[in-house]
Order: sequence, then C-alpha cells, then structure tokens
Amino acid sequence: MTSSGGLEDALKLPSGSRFFKCALQVNPYAYLMRHKSRTEFKNEADYNEAIVAGCKENGIDAIAVADHYRIKSSVSLMESCRAADIAVFPGFEAKTKDGVHVLCLFDLGTDIDAIERVFGNCDIISRDEESPIGGHDALEFFEKAEEWNALCVAAHVTEDGGLLREIRRTPRSHAWRSPALLACAIPGSPDEVPREFKAIVQNTDPKYRREYPMAFVNAKDVSSPATLANPGASFLAKMSRLGLEGLRQAFLDPTSRVRLNTDPRPPDHASMVAMAWDGGFLGKMGIHLNSDLNVLVGGRGAGKSTVIESVRYVLGQEPIGDDACKAHRGIVDSVLRPGTKISLQVRSPHPTDREYTIERIVPNPPIVRDEHHRRTELRPRDVFPKAEVFGQHEIAEISGDGRRLTALLGRFVPPDPSTENRRETLLSDLRKARDGILRAREDRDLMQERSAALPALEEKLERFREAGLDNRLEERSLLMREQRLLESIPERLAGLRESLSRLFAELPIDRAFVSTKALADLPGREILRRLDPVLERLSEALQGGTEQMAAALDASDRDLADISSQWERRRDTVEAEYQGILRSLAESATEGADFIGVSRQIEELRPLRNKAQLVKRVEEEHLARRKALLDEWEELRARNRRRIEDAAEEVSRRLQRRVRVKVADSGDCRAVFEILRREVGGHLKASEEAISRSESFSIREFVECCRDGAETVKRRYRLTVSQAERLAKVPDATLMQIEEIESVAATTILLNTAPADADPVWRELEDLSKGQKATAVLLLLLLDSEGPLIVDQPEDDLDNRFISEEIVGRMREAKQRRQFVFCTHNANIPVLGDAELILGLTPSGEQRAEILQNHMGAIDEGPVRDLVEDVLEGGRAAFETRRRKYGF
Repeated sequence: MTSSGGLEDALKLPSGSRFFKCALQVNPYAYLMRHKSRTEFKNEADYNEAIVAGCKENGIDAIAVADHYRIKSSVSLMESCRAADIAVFPGFEAKTKDGVHVLCLFDLGTDIDAIERVFGNCDIISRDEESPIGGHDALEFFEKAEEWNALCVAAHVTEDGGLLREIRRTPRSHAWRSPALLACAIPGSPDEVPREFKAIVQNTDPKYRREYPMAFVNAKDVSSPATLANPGASFLAKMSRLGLEGLRQAFLDPTSRVRLNTDPRPPDHASMVAMAWDGGFLGKMGIHLNSDLNVLVGGRGAGKSTVIESVRYVLGQEPIGDDACKAHRGIVDSVLRPGTKISLQVRSPHPTDREYTIERIVPNPPIVRDEHHRRTELRPRDVFPKAEVFGQHEIAEISGDGRRLTALLGRFVPPDPSTENRRETLLSDLRKARDGILRAREDRDLMQERSAALPALEEKLERFREAGLDNRLEERSLLMREQRLLESIPERLAGLRESLSRLFAELPIDRAFVSTKALADLPGREILRRLDPVLERLSEALQGGTEQMAAALDASDRDLADISSQWERRRDTVEAEYQGILRSLAESATEGADFIGVSRQIEELRPLRNKAQLVKRVEEEHLARRKALLDEWEELRARNRRRIEDAAEEVSRRLQRRVRVKVADSGDCRAVFEILRREVGGHLKASEEAISRSESFSIREFVECCRDGAETVKRRYRLTVSQAERLAKVPDATLMQIEEIESVAATTILLNTAPADADPVWRELEDLSKGQKATAVLLLLLLDSEGPLIVDQPEDDLDNRFISEEIVGRMREAKQRRQFVFCTHNANIPVLGDAELILGLTPSGEQRAEILQNHMGAIDEGPVRDLVEDVLEGGRAAFETRRRKYGF
C-alpha cells in the first residue's frame, strides 16, 4: 500500500520504532488487600481509576501486571488500562524455589486461561500463601518461560529477593548467564549498583561474563499511582509497535533500544520528516522517515538510488565529481522525468522548532513553504543547511581532494561569528578595492590614449602664435575655455541632485517598527517607546533640510540660467567679431579656422592631463588600501588554518585507533589554477603539477613572483621558460582574484589498516585503495554533525570487516544525535546498526516502484525481518548454509 495524497498521506505511514514508556511491575488492588498494604483507596474501581490517571499523567504507554502466581486478580485493572489506550502485558511475578523473584510477561491479548494453565507447570507449593513459591529454580524457570512464549525480567536483582542476592556461587553464575534471561530490574542506573555486584553488572567478572549484554531496566513495585512518578518505576523501550516481540528485541539490543528515565536525553536534531513523489518512477509513493537510522533495501533497479538522488535534487545540492554528476542527471532526466513533483518535509529544532516543506518540479528550481504552506523567499540551504548527500562511490571521490577534506574538518571548527562577519567584510572590501583599481587604470589608459595628441597640438599652436595669429584671435580662443567651464557646472551638481533624490526617497522615516503595537509584547517596551519621538523629530528635521536644499538648488538653477544667458549674448558678440576677422583675413581664413580648431582641441584635452594625475592618486589610494586589507586577509587565513589544525587534532583524538588527520604543510594550488584556467586558459597542467610538488605554496608569494617576472617564476617553481613566461603574463586583474582565494589548506589523512586487535599500521591516503580511502572519509562523516547524512550503498567501497567493526558501532552511537538514511545490500547496516526504520522497495512494472506498508518498520516486525532475511541474506536456506560452513 503506497501513499497517494502527497505528504499528508505519507505522514500517516509507519515511521519505524520509537520509545515507549513501560512500567512492568504494577500490582492489582487484590495484591494490596492480600498483603494488607496501606492504601487510600476503599475499593478496586477507585484504585484502577487512579492507576490509569497516574499512567496518563506520567506518559506511561504500557504496563505489566505482576501479582504473585495469579492473573485473574488483575483482570479489572487490565480492562481499565486498555479502555484508556494503555497497553497491558498480562503476566505474573514468580518466586522460584531458590528465592528469586521473576517477572514473567506474555504478549498483549494473551488468553487469561492460557496463563492460568502455565501455573500448573510451575509446581507451585502452597497456592494459598500471599507469595507462593514455585517448584523450579531460577535457571529452570527461565528455560520454562521460553517454552511458554513468555519473557522473563529478573526483578530487583540487587535487593532482597533478587537474583544476585538470593543465589550464591555457581548456581548464581549459571542463572545470570542464561541465554533465556534478557533483562533484569535495578533500582537506579547500572553505575549505582552496590560495589559487590559492579563487576557482574559491567560484564567484567569472568565467572559471570555474558556473551550478549544484559538489559537493565527500572521496574519498581507499583502499588500506588504516586509511585508511577518515581523515575525508578518505569523505563523506555524502543519498538515499532507495543508487543512482546518488540520488548524482546529491545532487550536483545539494550544499548540502542533501552533507556532509563534518568539517562541524559540526546540533543534534538534536524531531520527529514516525510517525502512524497507525484509522477515518475516513484509516482504516488510516500515515506514517513524516522529521526534516527533509516535503511532502504531492495533488489537492483528497485528505486533505492532514485530516493537518494531525489533528496539531493529537492535540496538543490550538486554531486561531487563528473561521474556522480552524470549519474545524478541521468536519474533526474530518465527516472524522475520532467513534470515529476518531489515534496520533502523537514524539521529544524534550532533556534526554534520549525517545519518547512521543500517542493521541486523537474526541471524547475526548488521552492520552500512554511508551516502554513505559504511560499517563502527562503532557499533549501537556508532552512536545512547541514544535510549531506552522497551517491554511489561519491565518498571515495572526496578522498582525492584535499580541499574537500578540509571542508569536512570545518564541521568540527567552533563557530566564530566575529571572524565570519569580518571575513565577509574583508572579501567585500578587497573586491571593491580591486574594482576601484581596475576602473582607475581603465580611466587612466583612456585619458592617456586621448591626450596622446596633445604635445603635437601644442607645438602646432606655438607656430600659430609665432605668426602672431593668436593676438588677433585670443578672445575667441579663450571663449572655448569659458564654454567648457559653464558646461562643467551641471556635471558637478549632478551628484548633489542624485544624493538629494535618494534622501527624498527615504523620507519620511518609517516608524511602524517602533510603534506602541509593535513593542507591545517586548519586556523593555517602556524604554523602547522613547524611540518613536526621536525618529519623528529626526524625520521632520531632515524633511525641512531637504526642502531647503531643494529650494537652494532651484535658486542656483535660475541664477546659472541668467549667467548663461548673459554669457551667450557675449559669445554671440565675440563670434561676430571672429567672423569679421576671418573675412578680413581673406586668403588666411583657412589658417584662422585651423588655429581655432587646434585651440579648441587643446582646451578639451588639457584637463585630461590634470585628471589623469587625479586618477593616478586614486589608484594609489586603492592600492594602499588593498595592501592593508591583504595583510589582514592573510592574518585571517592564518587564524582559520590554526582553527582547522585544532579541529584535525580533535578528530585524530576521537578516532585515535583508526584515523589520524593533519593539515598539510604545503598549501593546495588547485584553486589558483582553477581561476587561471577560467580567466586565462591554455595548457597549465604541467605548471600546476610542478608547483604542487614544491615544498610549500603561498598564494601571496605566487602572485608576487608572477608580478616580478618570468625569471623569478622560473627560479622559484623550477618551471620551463615557456611555462614561466605564461604565468608572468597573467593579467593583474586575475592575480588580484587569486589573492582573494579564501584558503589553500589541504588535509591529509592516515588510516590504520590493521585489524582492531592488532598493532596499528598507518598509511597515507594516497597509498590506500579506493575502499580504504572511503573508509577514512566515512569515519569523518560519522562524527558529530547537526544535519542528516544520506549515503547510497556505502558498502560498495568498504569491506564487511570494517562495516561491522567500525561503521556500525559509531553509527549506533551517533544516530541518537543525527539522522541517517542509507541504501544498502549489506545486512550488517540495518541489523547490527539496529535501524529504527527499514523500507523495502520493490519494482512494480518497468516504470514504477512501490513500498508495501508491511515493509515499513524495524526488525521487530515479522514481515520486515523476513524482508531483510530474503533480500540481504539471500533467504533462510542461504543463511543457514553459510552458518554451517563457517562452523557457527
């Protein structure tokens, strides 16, 4: 059964196992009466009602009744709890002939008469006693319970009547190590047990060492609703659904599935909540994800990779490497197909708990909707920034890129808002300085080009003057200068007009954000309400000032127009005199016009000479400013490198037996050559390889060498003459871009390739196989992060030994703080990793896939367990054949 209504239907689907709060030793009213216990309740109905209310108040999802070798006395309590949707494990408390108290639990809904018949197999001595004694010792009782399909919990094992108190020596050891005993109840945490039992509980006493760990639960005797509030009265068990099999699976894997009320709660983390497809290969399908470990299983071609690439696509992330990009694009184009809509609901608990829906219709960009389904201007990375998605073999791709490895280390660098803010400001200032330098140089070159003719014109004008022509035409010549002066005034006032226009646009000042209504919910509103009159006065003053400035500009326009009118009348007079001179010159008319033209050109070009000097000063100021910024940028890069080095030490400490991380002494020059290839082009591979082999690499040194010339480049980096000349000719604009590269730190990794119990054998990444490289990177990825980790078939590049020895353990520990989604063909990941949700995909025709609803759950669900057995183990027969051949 698949979802057909998008995310709304997907959220109704099973999401795997979760924690249920269980109180396993709740006594019925008859027990209190029989033992003459003090109670405030006068009758059974009031007691039952109070127990139900106590369960609801304290979040108890399930109870187990525990009268001594009795069950009918608990029927009315069980019925009351079930009517209130509180699950009940029917059962009883046994006292074995060696004095051990045991809780014997049966599955929900087990027939009462069937349990009564069990009492006949207990060889009970004196049934009428308050606490009858059975005829089996503890070890025999545990083994009998397996025949009854019951589950045993050794009650209060460190107290009177408990297994560790009542039995001694070899019988106690045998009972404690019984494979039929999966759980025992203790008063508090395992760290608080009496010293005499500490080694037994910690599984370090050789005589009591268990092959599989004991599940420790809290199950204090409950004879009053007030006791249910005691942390020691209940515990949490992780199950897909409440039932004896779920409880048994929790006891089989207590480190993952059992939690005491006093245990620290893991921090909340961002997670994908649900996903749905409309169209394409996964059309009309939905999944409801678990916040911990999710595993997709299925045969090849079932759509597992399509799910992973759908997550990547809806989040708008790009794959790493050409092969991954090609595979991703192929799935989007041919499997998802144009027109398919992918919807992903995500949850982010920080800084406040919010949910968003990210939608993407192939091939359009993704859009983000808020919890009210309103479209926002946010991007997926704004609401879900930490998610990491890796397709098949993509993790191995990272291992070959030192910068990407450094980026992984960045996850372990503590955030420093001041440094980040300064980084953004520095980058912006550096780019502004670069733009200023380039504009100044462009203006300077243009002015030099235009003013290149000035010396020849000045020489020609001098010859006219020597002929005496300038005296007769001097006033006409000066007229050109006057005209240029008048024409420059509007240009000089244009900036003022533009500034005044911008100021007008900002007025009056918007004061809605400090209104009484806007401040109503703020505790400091009495102080903050004084802001409004301040801004009101400022707005009025600015409006008055701008009106005065506008009036002044209008007045100046009128005055300038009057002056221009007077000057134009004078110009007309001079022009008339000029024409008269030309007529008087007769044969020299051409010569006179030539003189005026030369004079006009000189008057137009001569200001460029002065302006060029001003532009040169501006360029020098930008250069000086940029140099100071580069000094600070270099210091910031050095500080970031030190923080990365600290992160490398921390990661090495945490992975001390398997991985060592260090920041390489030599910088990574690849970012430099990426810019060179983009901006300059040509054959640069040989130069890059030669420079990458140098003992150290500094961006600043590289740029200075290029500016110094080919000989310096050749000598410093041992390049050929042609290679050095090519780098020496790189434009300064490109060199300035290179100076702004943020980091050239490269990370190197060493992996211990020896088995876990052998002496370490450390090898550097470049000396490792592809699978070993992926091993090292995956260990880094499994360390702390706030966002989900989604990986398609990590086992493709890993061996089974590493998965079982390293990946599973770290994943089990990390999944409490981080969501995982894995596609796999390896049973170790969902089974040993104890996946909270297993999703079984199956093809449904050539163009469709589906997930049956009974293939959505954890290993405690029978159909899911069968699915894992068939798909990942090759079926029961194949598993048994391997087991026999291995000799297990």
